[in-house]
Amino acid sequence: MLYQRSSQLFADAEKVIPGGVNSPVRAFKAVGGTPIFVKSAKGAYLYDEDGNRLIDYINSWGPMILGHAFDPVVESITEKAKLGTSFGMPTQLETEIAKLAVEMVAGIDKIRFVNSGTEACMSAIRLARGFTKRDKIIKFAGCYHGHSDSFLIQAGSGAVTFGSPNSPGVTAGTAKDTLLATYNDLENVRALIGANPGEIAAVIIEPVAGNMGCIPPAEGFLQGLRELCDANAILLIFDEVMTGFRLAKGGAQELYGITADIVAFGKVIGGGLPVGAFAARAEIMNYLAPLGPVYQAGTLSGNPLAMAAGLTMLQHLNNDVEIFRRLDEKTAYLEQGIRKVLTNNKVVFTVNRVGSMISVHFDANPVTDFASAGRGDNDTFRKFFHGLLEEGIYIAPSAYETWFITDALSYEDLDFTIAAIDRVSKLF
Repeated sequence: MLYQRSSQLFADAEKVIPGGVNSPVRAFKAVGGTPIFVKSAKGAYLYDEDGNRLIDYINSWGPMILGHAFDPVVESITEKAKLGTSFGMPTQLETEIAKLAVEMVAGIDKIRFVNSGTEACMSAIRLARGFTKRDKIIKFAGCYHGHSDSFLIQAGSGAVTFGSPNSPGVTAGTAKDTLLATYNDLENVRALIGANPGEIAAVIIEPVAGNMGCIPPAEGFLQGLRELCDANAILLIFDEVMTGFRLAKGGAQELYGITADIVAFGKVIGGGLPVGAFAARAEIMNYLAPLGPVYQAGTLSGNPLAMAAGLTMLQHLNNDVEIFRRLDEKTAYLEQGIRKVLTNNKVVFTVNRVGSMISVHFDANPVTDFASAGRGDNDTFRKFFHGLLEEGIYIAPSAYETWFITDALSYEDLDFTIAAIDRVSKLF
């Protein structure tokens, strides 16, 4: 495929945008080559500025769970835009989507909308600290909770891709209050709690990690965290920016039967527009201003276009009783095909999957945490990425990212993808 137009656009962008992109992983630094500039998208496909069609396995990093330009979402945005694009005042839509979200997700009474997953996680941590009157938090190496200072310590994903997991600009004072744990290692968490008695406000985790590839929680791990938090008056925060409304109506909490104290949302909840949210039981949420002392605000929070898109998306997911079964079956079909062709071609690999999240790691050993995710063969991944791109398939331009499956994918698309992986992996 030719990407002459994309190359020209990237060169222009580099003159006025740092690195030519507005989010670092888009720059293709981990895989080499020139970023693809998208012109449009529909259903399961991207159409770039050079006229190429690509089967999309990223889907805007998760929110396009029903496909790009999903007609009901587009129509809701269009109709709402005719009435005004922003007010900075309350609208009925905010209450409607809040009621639906609370209905779909267990353990939450109230929810507040923000503009991104980063804002949601940042606000959740501030709320936890204010509620518990403690300063320290535990996060897990390789989990990415946005680019707030408290989280940029072994943050996975883009931070690792660029070789700087600890970002300059994060002060030592901020870093000292973030305790780093190993994903899927309950004893490590127990030791951290024991070494910091009465000081830890919250444990924050991606219940299914998506920023070191897709990594499922080990059996009993989430339940163990719940028990440790209960025993030590620590709040458990689930970052469900990726998993919320994707793995089940109630997200990972429903899938694993674990109720967190605070839940952060993003991606799917905005229907493709920039939306985040955080939610908890009333006792905790009532600590937020204007009811309580913990301040959080946002001029564009609850933007009517974003609320219209999110409400329409959640309504469809709530009403379609087969959606999550279909997504699981399609992703399982893809997984089975990938395993078959890579095994036949004698490629060393591991595949991780939870529901409609899946990742391929080029290492024979189980990938269960940040360290094991880092042992994959990045040279093979680069060949894999560019080989699939030449076949008309777009996956994440980083070995540290999960793929997100959309219901818009047909089994013909999946068969084409499996055949392409077969062709590409024969060349390794």
